[in-house]
Amino acid sequence: MQRSFKSILFILSLCFLSADSESFIGVNYGEVADNLPPPESTAKLLQSTSIEKVRLYGADPGVIKALASSGVGIVIGAANGDIPALASDPDFAGNWVNSNVLAYYPASKIIVVTVGNEVVTLNDPNLVSQLLPAMQNVQNALTAASLGGKIKVSTVHSMAVLAQSEPPSAGAFGYGDTMKALLQFHSTNGSPFMINPYPFFAYQSDPRPETLAFCLFQPNPGRVDGGTGIKYMNMFDAQVDAVHSALSAMGFKDVEIVVAETGWPYKGDPNEVGPSLDNAKAYNGNLVSHLKSMVGTPLMPGKSVDTYIFALYDEDLKPGPTSERSFGLYKPDLSMTYDAGLSKSVLTPAPTPAAPAPSPDKPVPATPAPPLIPAPTTSAPATPAIPNILNPAPANPTIPNTIPLTPVTQVPPRITGTNGATASCRPLHSLVLLIMVTALAFTLMVEIHEEK
Repeated sequence: MQRSFKSILFILSLCFLSADSESFIGVNYGEVADNLPPPESTAKLLQSTSIEKVRLYGADPGVIKALASSGVGIVIGAANGDIPALASDPDFAGNWVNSNVLAYYPASKIIVVTVGNEVVTLNDPNLVSQLLPAMQNVQNALTAASLGGKIKVSTVHSMAVLAQSEPPSAGAFGYGDTMKALLQFHSTNGSPFMINPYPFFAYQSDPRPETLAFCLFQPNPGRVDGGTGIKYMNMFDAQVDAVHSALSAMGFKDVEIVVAETGWPYKGDPNEVGPSLDNAKAYNGNLVSHLKSMVGTPLMPGKSVDTYIFALYDEDLKPGPTSERSFGLYKPDLSMTYDAGLSKSVLTPAPTPAAPAPSPDKPVPATPAPPLIPAPTTSAPATPAIPNILNPAPANPTIPNTIPLTPVTQVPPRITGTNGATASCRPLHSLVLLIMVTALAFTLMVEIHEEK
């Protein structure tokens, strides 16, 4: 009996540790389309992947119900148009929470309520002034329902909230008092700062071959942050670290960063730079591998930022260029658009496509290549920093309207020992898992031997 108990403990420990191992990978589930599969089919699809969280732009009852008892974390959203009523009327906020949260929780695992999308960078001072009161009223309604510490309240920003993002160590917010008040809210309530970094838009602003490799996590010379001496090897890390620096500069370095949107379109119009199936597969596949590695960013090593990939499906009713309707990881028939390494059957990260002189006009061939983040070499000259760029937000708020991204050189995440030497990049959680499994196995063997 004792041996059986320990065997069960051993198995449960493995399940527990592995179940949380990729809880940082999420996906955006937009619904500006007329050809989406039934929510129930989507729920089954998600359970066949390593996607553990879904972000909705609204609070679709059908989707929320379909995800009940799935274990998938759900981010729901209050639209920009709801902000005035949420801000001015606590009863409206209470009714909104009753209808969109309490009606489904806890069977449906709602984890965050976002109030508005990229509001701060809209040219609407009146709406901006109402954003924080709206968030506070939603927070108060959740607290009144005893959910204040279980479901977080946030809002989503474009990278344009940064007045400076190059180099990453000099990241700084614009919108002074507004941002400071919002960050104080996050700090007080333990809620995340949610932002939309898109290396895709940064590449469109600087379509050089070396920039494409830098944005796709492919081999490249790297770019050095003049303020810290850190060499960055990919744009994603540079963008996220610029946000971290901006938070630190305002005195809120402990506020959690969540990447609410990031992605790459697999198709575009003839005049669009960057969209292609190979580039989309390279970006999202290498992003997933990067997140699974738990390497982190140079300024936040050893952990992966919660990241919601844009998007689960194409949204065929969106206006704008073809690329806006071509971000989907899956097709309406539930087949993959391309393999981004999200299937639970994928045991190893997808290979990084080689980047022999990628061309702005020619898709990068998806051939096997070196490690995800090659070790920086002292002989390779640093690529000149790219000018800081603010990308205009699309008119449709659910379109990935993001990015004022400063192409900055991103450093291969590395963990440094106390003597200044580069330590092993093995994720800490893997080491803990190995130790616990070894200890449990040893204990089980001893018990079996004693029983004999």
